[in-house]
Amino acid sequence: MYKIQSSKLLKDVMGNYFRGMGNSNKKMAWCTSVGPAELIRSFGFEVHFPENHGALLGATRTANDFIPEAAKLGYSNDICSYLTADVGSFLKKETPMNEHYGLTGAPKPDLIVYSTNQCREVQDWFTYFARELNVPVIGITPPRHLDEVSGEVIADVAAQYKNMIPACEKTSGNKFDIDKFRETLKLSKEATDLWKKVLFTAKAKPAPISFFDAAIHMGPIVVLRGTQIAKSYYEKLLGELEGNLDQKIGFLENEKCRIYWDGMPIWGKLRPLSDLFIQNNAAIVASTYCNSWVFDAFDEKNPFESSAKAYTEIFINRSEKAKEKILTGMINDFEIDGIIFHDAKTCFNNSNARFGMPQRLKESTGVQTLIIEGDLCDLRFYSEGQSITKIETFIEQIEGAKISAA
Repeated sequence: MYKIQSSKLLKDVMGNYFRGMGNSNKKMAWCTSVGPAELIRSFGFEVHFPENHGALLGATRTANDFIPEAAKLGYSNDICSYLTADVGSFLKKETPMNEHYGLTGAPKPDLIVYSTNQCREVQDWFTYFARELNVPVIGITPPRHLDEVSGEVIADVAAQYKNMIPACEKTSGNKFDIDKFRETLKLSKEATDLWKKVLFTAKAKPAPISFFDAAIHMGPIVVLRGTQIAKSYYEKLLGELEGNLDQKIGFLENEKCRIYWDGMPIWGKLRPLSDLFIQNNAAIVASTYCNSWVFDAFDEKNPFESSAKAYTEIFINRSEKAKEKILTGMINDFEIDGIIFHDAKTCFNNSNARFGMPQRLKESTGVQTLIIEGDLCDLRFYSEGQSITKIETFIEQIEGAKISAA
């Protein structure tokens, strides 16, 4: 069975990150996952990402134990299940971090920071914790659904970044140091460049990494951006995958078709879904989600402006026109035969099948498309039997279309 050997190191890296938060004497900041972690880290904060905790709740299949607790407060079951699971975990004072890392919960923050570049839910989510924990909260609200990220937009968001500095100084006790910000951003740029190279090894046939592998190995680029630890990890991972490329070793030797996954992972079903596709000789080689942590625009020479651009031009923050262009590029780059659109019932912002995108892409590129219903954490929205039938039929359709075109 194909195994990525760097997984052993990944377990240590992530374990040290979580256990380190429990033992740290540093000031603690909470931050959105695609938020200004580099600026925050430059002040000396340790950083916790509640969305990462939400993914952990999904992956350990404990989210549905906590979501009803948030519902009792009036949070709808239709909103982000990262939010409702995380709030519910807080209310019940239970978390899988206890079993895995010895933490009874996320360390109390000294500062909470969010960016609404992904969705408005994070503002409500983080503001809730600011009220409950009586800590300051600051936010960035970039323009949404953009065709292009203009100079005016970059200037606006960069100014919002700069406006965060007084709160960061007051809470951390440290004065802003532009050189530390540049250094942190440089490390992020180097790590994200390596992460992109990791993901793009899957252009090869056979591919040495799948979407399901990448969803796990993306941990350091989410929670350790701006550190040498993340950079070193992806140097190791990339070296292993490039070695596999040289030996023509992939996770699926006989690729009958190559598939793109659009939208959120179904965290509680990663393993059975991975096994399902492998059993059907279908390789999911690229995704919208994992590419969300590729930040080409980072530039330590212009830290504020480049951060503003990088965090505003992310896929989820773009217009339908821009998303269609990006997806078309990925279809071509990875020689995609079909796209699966995951319609996550509590993540409207990262579900891209609701305004005709699958039909337009099929017409313009010829790829087969499938929509499956589910959710990132709330498994009540996911029908396993129905999804397996749809996926297996979809793979057969792809193979039939390839035969007809031959």
